Amino acid sequence: MGHLGTGLLFLVLSCLSYSPSIATQVSHDGRALTIDGQRRLIISGSIHYPRSTAEMWPDLIQKAKDGGLNAIETYVFWNIHEPRRREYNFQGNRDLIRFIKTVHQAGLYFILRIGPYACAEWNYGGLPVWLHQMEGIQLRTDNQIFKDEMQSFTAHIVNMVKEENLLAHQGGPIILTQIENEFGNVMGPYGAAGKKYVEWCAKMADSLNVGVPWIMCQQADAPQPMINTCNGFYCHNFKPNNANSPKMWTENWTGWFKAWGGRDPHRAAEDVSNAVALFFKNGGTLQNYYMYHGGTNFGRTSGGPYITTSYDYDAPLDEYGNLRQPKWGHLKALHLVLLSMENALVYGDVTTTDYGHGATATMYKPANGTAGCFLANQNGTTDVLITFQGLQYLVPAWSVSILPDCKNNVYNTAKIQAQTSIMVKKPNAAENEPAQLIWQWRAEKIKDTLKGQHGSFTSTQLLEQKMATGDTSDYLWYMTSVHMSKSDPIYSKHMTLRVNTTGHVLHAFFNGKHVGSQFGKNGNYRFVLEAPVTVKPKKNDITLLSATVGLANYGAFFDLVPAGIVGGPIELVGNGNVSKDLSASQWSYKIGLNGYAQEVYSENPKHDPKWTTEALPLNRRMTWYKTTFKPPLGEEPVVVDLLGMGKGEAWVNGQSIGRFWPTFKAPSDGCGNCDYRGTYDPKRCTTGCGEPTQRWYHVPRSFLRSSDNTLILFEEMGGNPTQVNFQTVTVGTVCGTITERNTVELSCQGDRTISQIQFASYGDPQGKCGSFKKGICESSDAFSAIQKACVGKTSCLISADDTTLGWTTCRGVENRLAVQAVCS
Repeated sequence: MGHLGTGLLFLVLSCLSYSPSIATQVSHDGRALTIDGQRRLIISGSIHYPRSTAEMWPDLIQKAKDGGLNAIETYVFWNIHEPRRREYNFQGNRDLIRFIKTVHQAGLYFILRIGPYACAEWNYGGLPVWLHQMEGIQLRTDNQIFKDEMQSFTAHIVNMVKEENLLAHQGGPIILTQIENEFGNVMGPYGAAGKKYVEWCAKMADSLNVGVPWIMCQQADAPQPMINTCNGFYCHNFKPNNANSPKMWTENWTGWFKAWGGRDPHRAAEDVSNAVALFFKNGGTLQNYYMYHGGTNFGRTSGGPYITTSYDYDAPLDEYGNLRQPKWGHLKALHLVLLSMENALVYGDVTTTDYGHGATATMYKPANGTAGCFLANQNGTTDVLITFQGLQYLVPAWSVSILPDCKNNVYNTAKIQAQTSIMVKKPNAAENEPAQLIWQWRAEKIKDTLKGQHGSFTSTQLLEQKMATGDTSDYLWYMTSVHMSKSDPIYSKHMTLRVNTTGHVLHAFFNGKHVGSQFGKNGNYRFVLEAPVTVKPKKNDITLLSATVGLANYGAFFDLVPAGIVGGPIELVGNGNVSKDLSASQWSYKIGLNGYAQEVYSENPKHDPKWTTEALPLNRRMTWYKTTFKPPLGEEPVVVDLLGMGKGEAWVNGQSIGRFWPTFKAPSDGCGNCDYRGTYDPKRCTTGCGEPTQRWYHVPRSFLRSSDNTLILFEEMGGNPTQVNFQTVTVGTVCGTITERNTVELSCQGDRTISQIQFASYGDPQGKCGSFKKGICESSDAFSAIQKACVGKTSCLISADDTTLGWTTCRGVENRLAVQAVCS
């Protein structure tokens, strides 16, 4: 952070809060939101309440505030709040009102993105699947049935926040509300009906009289009084469609989501901060990080298809709520500098000087107060020396330097002064916890199903899966029988069962025997399963289990993307490739699995599941496993390592922690290339090649009891539970690298202490965290000074100066400090 003085820091911190329960009027002009007549700079972060737990919310929100945010943003997910038409659920981590009030108590503003379409890599984009089952409905277009349902839910949410006095003019924190989401990206195929729908959305929202401005994301033709806003990795060149609308960035993507079979994407702190600085440099006044905390897709909430249970998103707060350093700290320093310039940025006259080759200088000069300046170099490879107001400034490639007084450079987006934390996972150290968990098991009862018995309904068509199930389960059984005789021209004892499916996963059984399984890969969920079968010259039972892994959540007409074995064809192929089409046979359907119906995962199952410890089967499909464990000691986040398992779902004390699929690995190549310079895309900087896309699964502390806890796994494809174990996530190593006259705080996050200084050099150190080495010169006193200041403490503040660390033997270079410490 460098030169932000304590007086100025106090001023900035006072800007991060407002006075709760005091009614405020929110409006806007072409420059910024105005709150009680004052233009404000808003720096916000997305935290999705159902992707964490209510017990986690205060800590997450406080860390966001500590990180320099003055607002929190969230989507509202229609399908979790109205899972069945006119039946509402706002309990537990679905308690939207409690979440907003928690933000309110922290003294932060709130941005309520009602949608109610969200996208968000959430199942079906947040829309309830029962909409899809309504006769005559068309989603997200000029269709009266859909509009009636959308208005009903939107009004329900608005009435809830009004009744709790949560809108700004009522003394609440909500300063903005959103209708629809990113429809402009996909509206072309909807034609004139899509245009009418957008106009209707605006009128409907405005009629609800919320008393704060409405926004529409990625909607260039948003009608007044809607404010159109930008989503993306970069929004500095975005311009609103109306001169009276402020420039707002509702989604700055801090990273990217993961999909089963994919690598781990990362976005460098240097690039995120560069994008933010450019946005404010170019007249932006509201910016929101998507995500600030990503969290976890508990249960069956992940969309896609194939979005992982983890929604970490490489956000400033990781999936478990830990600070992701240096991203969190580097952005915090940026926020404090920007907020110190608020008066200049929202009231100042703007002038920009273009030096060519991507180099510019921008000054904001208010009528009253201090001017603030930005020096930008958007060349992706070359540093540039900018002469500005008689002084020279070296600006690294792909970076912005910020001068709050237009003289002193106190922040550069490419120069990280925050600590780096390397997280580790520790074994469960709970007293008397066995090295291996003791397992019980039970088979999923499918014998009768494989004979075509106990179907719920029949049809002579192959039904689309979400239409048939209403998405009440990932699983749908398709069952039929075919009578063959030796006189049939295509008959032979050895034939091929051929199934065309739209995915996502298919298991095939013939005459009670499993004959094949297959799933979509590389984004292609349509595939053909071909399996050799032994055919009897009589009745033959064909049983197919189709499984979804999150429904599509984005795109034009995404709601119509099929799942399951819709249409087929399903064929028996005999000699000479002659086939018998079974698609129009009498098909019997069964939704879900028996274990789910009996709620064997629950603390109070409907029937005694009759678990056994005898002959524990390994790598057996359609199997339930159960064990007990003691909660890991301490307060650090808990994860369960499911390496060895195949695919399925996991529950702790009856609460689903999500789908698992550790056998689905990322490609073995394509990782690396993490130079922050240049335009980012999610494939550019990745890790995890050749490894399971997700191995560890979050178990919130609030799910655990102080005594014995139960873990239940449903294994769909076959796995080995003997490798399963519980661990905690914590800071293992902390590092800092700063230039002289700056400070760095080393912190172990929590009550752990710094036990050892592994490396410390003040002078000309080389390398990076985990691989530091001494340069050609250094101070002989630095190591001992840092050891004395830090060892045995939970955190320590180190100044890189000669007085603190001793004189160096370096000449003609700027001294640097590099330090690496161990937390234990």
